[in-house]
Amino acid sequence: MGGSTVRWSDSQDLSRLEHRAGRISDPIERLRYLQACLGQRPRPAVEPVRRSWAGWLGLALLLVAAAPTGSGTGSCPSAVRPSTARTVLPPVREVWLVERTADFELYSNGLRVERAWCVRGQPRSPKWLAREGNPALEAPPDPAGIVFHASESDPAPFDPRWTSRLIQQGESLLKWVQRHSLYHYVVDRFGRVHRILEDGDRAHHAGRSVWADARWIYLDLNESFLGVCFEAATERGGEGLTAAQIHAGRLLVEMLRSRYPMRPENCVTHAQVSVNPANGRIGYHTDWADGFPFAALGLPDNYRQLLPALLFFGFTADDGFLRRAGPGLRAAVQASEEELARQAQRRGVLPWQYRRELAAAYRARERALTGM
Repeated sequence: MGGSTVRWSDSQDLSRLEHRAGRISDPIERLRYLQACLGQRPRPAVEPVRRSWAGWLGLALLLVAAAPTGSGTGSCPSAVRPSTARTVLPPVREVWLVERTADFELYSNGLRVERAWCVRGQPRSPKWLAREGNPALEAPPDPAGIVFHASESDPAPFDPRWTSRLIQQGESLLKWVQRHSLYHYVVDRFGRVHRILEDGDRAHHAGRSVWADARWIYLDLNESFLGVCFEAATERGGEGLTAAQIHAGRLLVEMLRSRYPMRPENCVTHAQVSVNPANGRIGYHTDWADGFPFAALGLPDNYRQLLPALLFFGFTADDGFLRRAGPGLRAAVQASEEELARQAQRRGVLPWQYRRELAAAYRARERALTGM
């Protein structure tokens, strides 16, 4: 809350309060936030709709109870969640567009998005399935999340003596990304954020991919997630991100999470979502299989989440993926395999039999949703 006074009117502001509270994943913290805000709500001289304190508390408890907890039944595992307690994140502060020209966008948190490389694309068409137990009365947020990528180029050393080469390499990357409509945003080595496509357009960034949250399963994340690429090499001992990129990335994530009601656990890396249906394995692409600075960008450690491709559709992780993955992602693979084995036991079948059922379900659902 930052010590500032928050005031709420009866209708429009209440809706905004519900929207902001829904972004807080931890139910206890969500309730505390609601209680703090509602406790500061002034009583108008004439109330168009009277609400008792019981009514306000009921609203708070309703929002807490309505928040997805990951409880499910049937063949899907009971939760897709970190293996340990979630990090409690503060509410996302409001970020708004201050100025937009043909050349740039400026946002209230200081983010500047360059538009020189922006091109027109085709509109996204989100593809998702309701989790078992979710009545699916409404569609998930659009966009539902972010997939973080690395260019996996071979950048010059980040040193003033290499400035000309760094500029040249950055421009070459932007040309390639623009030509193929690969990402919505690119963050270069100097921390400049470049828009390639509008948020409502489809970027070809995730290919065959799977992710899920407590209510929804997403297939083909090109259609439902935004793609953010950092100019970096995460393989072959690359340097990782510069301080300027981390700063810009945090502002970009803050803007996107303020603009769209995406869940923080849906901000994940390419290595977590990429699959290869031809051989039934995860990790067809492995950029950011390790070392992504979630905390520095204001996000929980999403490496610790169970992997929906393994849990829901029977994919496996081969030795190559496990060697590439960092400790968090390797632990997530192990926890996912253990959960799959428990699900198989509850169904009275062997794990390999259950995996075969899940693989068949994946092929059927992917054909139905994507026509592939």
